[in-house]
Amino acid sequence: MRTAIIGFALGVLIVQWSAVLPGIGIRWAGAILLGLLLVGNLASSERQRRSTAIAGPRGSLVVLALTGLLCGAGWATLRAEWRLADALPMEWEGRPILVTGIVGALPQAADPGVRFVLDVESASAPVPGRIELAWYPPRSGGSVPVIAPGARWQLVVHLRRPHGFVNPGGFDYEAWLLERNVRATGSVRDCPQATARCIGANQQIDRFVPGFMSAIHRLRSAVRERFSAQLGQAPFRGVLIALAVGDQRAITQDQWQVFRRTGTAHLVSISGLHVSLVALATGALTGWLWRRSTDRILRCPVRVAAAVGGLAGAGCYALLAGLGLPTQRAFLMLAVAAAGLALKRDVAVSHTLALALFVVLLFDPWAVLSAGFWLSFVAVGAILLVLCGRNERGPSGSPGWLARTLRGMGSAARVQGAITLATVPPLVLLFNAFPLVSPLANAFAIPLVSFVVTPLALSAIVLPHPQLLALAHEATVLLFSALDRLAAWPQALWAQATPPAAGSVVAAVAVVWLLLPRGTPGRAAALLACLALLGWKPGRPYEGGFRVTVLDVGQGTAVHVQTAAHDLLYDAGPRYGRSGNAGERVLRPYFAAAGVERLDWLVLSHGDADHTGGAQAVLAAMPVNEILSSLGPDHELVAGGRVFTDCVAGQSWESDAVRFEFLHPAPPVDVPAQAQPQPQPPVRAAPSAMRGNDRSCVLRISSIHGSVLLTGDIGARAEASLIASHPRHALASDVVLVPHHGSRSSSSPAFVEATAAHHAVHSVGNLNPFRHPHPSVWARWQAAGARQWRTDAQGAVRIEVGVEGISVEAERLRSPRYWHGR
Repeated sequence: MRTAIIGFALGVLIVQWSAVLPGIGIRWAGAILLGLLLVGNLASSERQRRSTAIAGPRGSLVVLALTGLLCGAGWATLRAEWRLADALPMEWEGRPILVTGIVGALPQAADPGVRFVLDVESASAPVPGRIELAWYPPRSGGSVPVIAPGARWQLVVHLRRPHGFVNPGGFDYEAWLLERNVRATGSVRDCPQATARCIGANQQIDRFVPGFMSAIHRLRSAVRERFSAQLGQAPFRGVLIALAVGDQRAITQDQWQVFRRTGTAHLVSISGLHVSLVALATGALTGWLWRRSTDRILRCPVRVAAAVGGLAGAGCYALLAGLGLPTQRAFLMLAVAAAGLALKRDVAVSHTLALALFVVLLFDPWAVLSAGFWLSFVAVGAILLVLCGRNERGPSGSPGWLARTLRGMGSAARVQGAITLATVPPLVLLFNAFPLVSPLANAFAIPLVSFVVTPLALSAIVLPHPQLLALAHEATVLLFSALDRLAAWPQALWAQATPPAAGSVVAAVAVVWLLLPRGTPGRAAALLACLALLGWKPGRPYEGGFRVTVLDVGQGTAVHVQTAAHDLLYDAGPRYGRSGNAGERVLRPYFAAAGVERLDWLVLSHGDADHTGGAQAVLAAMPVNEILSSLGPDHELVAGGRVFTDCVAGQSWESDAVRFEFLHPAPPVDVPAQAQPQPQPPVRAAPSAMRGNDRSCVLRISSIHGSVLLTGDIGARAEASLIASHPRHALASDVVLVPHHGSRSSSSPAFVEATAAHHAVHSVGNLNPFRHPHPSVWARWQAAGARQWRTDAQGAVRIEVGVEGISVEAERLRSPRYWHGR
């Protein structure tokens, strides 16, 4: 069974890592091969039964593995096709649609509006069955109405197909939506009845539509509101709400940072640990009550009753948590174990774990894309590897309580150490880091959260007494006072670049070898394999070469330039509403994955928010040696007291045999002030009246192998100035970042001709309101012979300039997935 299940999991994994789903020909070939394998296996089993030969088991295992692999691949493909078929037609993107549906799950505050999931019942256009919406207050003033779970609404919405940024080391938002069966996102639009284009009004039709999950979500909402009201502005109310109903949105970024640096983030995610503890508590209570009655014991053994009671308690907690995907996985794994107990099956623990793996993937084939899936099974596997089959008995005789306590503490320490060691390879691969203080932090955090904070929070749901929440909060304050000290240690977190997947797999095998009993040969070599993973560093360009990555940040610009030993960031991307920016969501994860810990230069081309929105987050995350910009003295970044150097034409430097030169704006000149009654110092003024976008810093990066021109948001006027003030060879570049995202006010014919680029890169947002790049601009660069790239459709664009010439590749083409663009 284990062999077939491992094959099944491998088949699911292969499909989820595929660029396209298997075609009809491959499916027919797989079905035929599966049939042949089954027939061959039956025939082989019959021959073995009739003979005494012992040559079959190995071949039988191969057949089982291949059979499982084909079944897993087929199941994952079938599920993917079903889900992808529920799609929003492209022609309906961005158009007003009237939908009626029921609010599902818990609405989330999105300052200044609200986000929620809508289960669509009817619509004026072909719309997926589950969509995610944002509702913001109208610009004319007003507020958003209260959105409650289970309410039926009629709404005018603008939708778009699932789309996210695709960058090296970045979060795959499209995969996240697919796993949660959200097949379109959008916003609610006000539609005044007086306008001719109005197709309906936003209105609540029913306050509550009866339904099982609707009632559950309404209960969760009530608990959340009561906790918020009773705790007020208590700093850790978000932690208690997360432990009670699974809503983590109120946990602050600083608190998440502490959890991350100490390896305790799993304690506020309702998954295996919490669900198992609730199951153990309710199972023990059920067993104790069952033993009080002889009649009940005769009708049903205590073991079965305790298993059913524990599973029921875990199910109630999972429902209260909203049945999120991590909670579902934990409950399914627990259900498999409880079934084994209830049915009195003496099954090996490894078989139970394999069956749990099968059930999880059967319900959710996309689970293999989740970090929680891998960490959960790795942790459980490490526990089984350490504890199962070990002889824990000491000398003969009954040990005293002190000996039992010390033995239990030793086992707990060994288990925690095994979990820490086993999770290092997946943590480094998935998060580029692992916490060194995790064993110490979890040694006191797990008991405190499991046996004090969580029980008090859950008790406060049933017994709505403010004192219970107050006690839970005080315990959380105590927890954080210790975690803060550990997180403040500079070496609390080991951070490094993302290693190759193959290296992580080798390290994972090495960890398994290290966890085997003492005396196992080859443990020293296994330790070296683990150290090799931690010592891995990504390759950098050679002397004279450089790498330019135009990141996918939406409607904005952020470009990373890397030489043999230096790093430059040109612009920092846009803001995303009031609470997000490209620095936090894109640049920080990207730099972490690339192993970049500091910047030598930060260039902010001009003051527009789509170029400077992420600058504060970058400056807070890493040291920056020098900041160059054309920002005015009244810009918020300059007013913050940081030292900025003006970028001016003619300013240049060379690093690692790569030349950096600013071509624009022209340097200011000293102009004498007009005659005044009193002598006045000279006034510095620009030689022209260029302002705003036309003051963008234009940076040319070149070496003997090629050149790249970064143009900011300059328009036709600044382009003409560049052409007039520089010889043709100074502007000619192999790759050009198209000015102003492809606006029709830029990329004049003369400028396109002067640059003579082989590649033109458009940094634009998906379905942006400016319709960049403009068709005329696209046609102009195409007519000039440049191959064009756009970040919204192709993801981040990487340009390698080196001894082999110039190569350009896009992230969506380099690492395609079947759900991208669907």
